[in-house]
Amino acid sequence: MANNNNQRKTPKFNIFWMYGLIGLFLLSMLWVTQDGSPAQEVSWTRFENIVGGGGVKSITVYRGKNKAEALLTDSLAQVLFKGQTAKPSGAFGQMSAPATNKIAAQIPSSDKFDDYVNAWREKGAFTGEVNYVEGGNDLSMILYTFGPIVLLVALWFFLLRRMGGGAGGGGGIFSVGKSKARLFDKDNDSKVTFQDVAGLAEAKVEIAEIVDFLKNPKHYTELGGKIPKGALLVGPPGTGKTLLAKAVAGEADVPFFSMSGSDFVEMFVGVGASRVRDLFRQAKEKAPCIVFIDEIDAVGRARGNKASMGGNDERESTLNQLLTEMDGFGSNSGVIILAATNRADILDKALLRAGRFDRQIYVELPELSDRKEIFQVHLRNVKTDGSVDLDLLSRQTPGFSGADIANVCNEAALIAARRKKQAVQRQDFMDAIDRIVGGLEKRSKVITDEERHSIAVHEAGHATVSWHLRYGDPLIKVTIVPRGKALGAAWYLPEERQIEPKQALLDKICSLMAGRVAEDMFLGFIDTGALNDLERATKIAYAMVTYYGMSDKLPNISYYDTSGEAYGFTKPYSENRAREIDEEVQAIIDSQYQRASEILDHYKGGHHALADLLQQREVIYTEDVERIFGPRQWKSRTEEIIKDAEQDASAESDGNATMTPPPFDQSDNQ
Repeated sequence: MANNNNQRKTPKFNIFWMYGLIGLFLLSMLWVTQDGSPAQEVSWTRFENIVGGGGVKSITVYRGKNKAEALLTDSLAQVLFKGQTAKPSGAFGQMSAPATNKIAAQIPSSDKFDDYVNAWREKGAFTGEVNYVEGGNDLSMILYTFGPIVLLVALWFFLLRRMGGGAGGGGGIFSVGKSKARLFDKDNDSKVTFQDVAGLAEAKVEIAEIVDFLKNPKHYTELGGKIPKGALLVGPPGTGKTLLAKAVAGEADVPFFSMSGSDFVEMFVGVGASRVRDLFRQAKEKAPCIVFIDEIDAVGRARGNKASMGGNDERESTLNQLLTEMDGFGSNSGVIILAATNRADILDKALLRAGRFDRQIYVELPELSDRKEIFQVHLRNVKTDGSVDLDLLSRQTPGFSGADIANVCNEAALIAARRKKQAVQRQDFMDAIDRIVGGLEKRSKVITDEERHSIAVHEAGHATVSWHLRYGDPLIKVTIVPRGKALGAAWYLPEERQIEPKQALLDKICSLMAGRVAEDMFLGFIDTGALNDLERATKIAYAMVTYYGMSDKLPNISYYDTSGEAYGFTKPYSENRAREIDEEVQAIIDSQYQRASEILDHYKGGHHALADLLQQREVIYTEDVERIFGPRQWKSRTEEIIKDAEQDASAESDGNATMTPPPFDQSDNQ
């Protein structure tokens, strides 16, 4: 045991030790060579004449080599080595400094050399010191000969190591083809479990089945069943695909490899395929195990859509290797592949076939009950009071993903802390939703009285028309306070329908056109504030004609491409058909424009009262609109809950925004 402990304590070799030794070696060479200039070799006769003529500062005698080296004065060196220069000097860069100020020669012997020195002293030609040392100064020659080469080699190895460390991990340039997957097992103690994943009930069932197979394989294999080789998590961003994979790592008692699809892509040719091979080699050694590839569309994009370029060839070779490893001649028994993407439509068909990714698990945006569970998860560590209603919050956030809900909870906590509160209250959550959906309020923005009146008329038009439509979304709040890029906005709580009837789409276009209609009818001019309304209305109208087949002249025809391959540079219809589509879209918008005009003309008194109230208070709520127009004829299943909650909140409100569910209607986007 003692020997094992000693072996563990032995320091491992580090390449930087070599760099340190090289640096110390070069510094020692500089110290040994004093002034750093080599000596000029001359004959003994010339050496004797030079020293005997005067101008020598000192002499060094190397006994072991019978060699003497003389240090010359600068004036003598200039004369002896005239024309042999080493460095520029002077105003115009003339080469004036001598190449060296030393001469060296082989002497008869050290003993006889003393007689010559005494003779030079008697003549007065030499008055300096004579130093006797053992050996020679070969280190000086080594420095000047091999020093630059050593520096270049050291620099080269350093650059290779840096390049290799960035591309292939700690192993340097030779490990560039190694897999960069992170391994999670029992020792890593992953803290994410299925309890941390709120909602996603159907997705968790399928994922849990894979985990259960790895834990109890006999239960399935006895009946002849085989676990799917791969499962692809598909869904919009922020819905929890990666979180679900982390939960698998926490629940499964098997090794879990995790990496991103972009980790396979590299500037070196063949690196991606090499990393795929290394990943599956490690996975087979750890089998049974799970391999998770996040954002697999980075390497799984469909092949052959465009002309091959260098980078495309490398990506395709990586994909080919991945296809071979997942279901080729080799056996990957016990290796299950999980992958996540929000762009399944662009993946290669061979990657999605049975035998590779047998299952596609759709992770959709959370429903009402799922949003409530997600709020409960994210509010575990948030200090709240009794005013926070999770049911109300979940109803006010349709279309929010799990990441959006987490952002709402965090933003509400920041707002409460900014206001020096002891707990996060309902008003903080309402303001957080306002902040995320619409942006920050800009009360300091300079708006003229004319613009203010125009915005009030515009927003009152939206509120008036939507209040009297069968499928109009329940109104929550209307404001003319600038927020984000919008000068005014109206908040609605849309019904969460799985399908949209034709009349619902027409009512939506009608309510969107109401702002422009109100400007034209009651102001006598139109402005640029309806940009966002017109854009959304046009998209809905084109979708009705070209996608849903809801046109009277072009019924039951759809040009929607579900494959995601699109139609390239050609349209799937003729120029005459394109003209008919444009005419139908224009007819739909014109009819709804006229419909909005009739509604506003019938309720113009209430519209004016609503616009005046907006200019006075800047923000109005559902109860204000109901007081002017009376109760809505059509009630939604959530409108009563929102109304009751709004009345409770109005008693506590200080005049700021209270209810702010999306979608955000940027009806006055300049």
